[in-house]
Amino acid sequence: MTVTELAKTLNFEIINTSYADGEVTTGYTSDLLSDVMANADEGCVLITIQAHKNTIAVATMVGASAILICNHREIPEDMVQAADNESLPLLRTSLNQYQASYQVHKILNA
Repeated sequence: MTVTELAKTLNFEIINTSYADGEVTTGYTSDLLSDVMANADEGCVLITIQAHKNTIAVATMVGASAILICNHREIPEDMVQAADNESLPLLRTSLNQYQASYQVHKILNA
């Protein structure tokens, strides 16, 4: 499933307009970036509340297909710019991390 298909199916808001619409193969939920670096799989959607540009750097390093910011957190402009620079989709939802993780798992394993 592509990032755009995932976002549309689960009503996630797509924040940036300049991104590569890659395949999402799994999800990974964490707010600890060192944990993401050690354990996230390439092609995952990173589900987190860490709304700052360091999250873009870590997601790019692990080869994540997208970042999903939960709890409808405000996303700073420098994070959006960093996502655009890396062509990394940046999504947002009002769901919390547990709810978003469940929805992503359910749709990817249907």
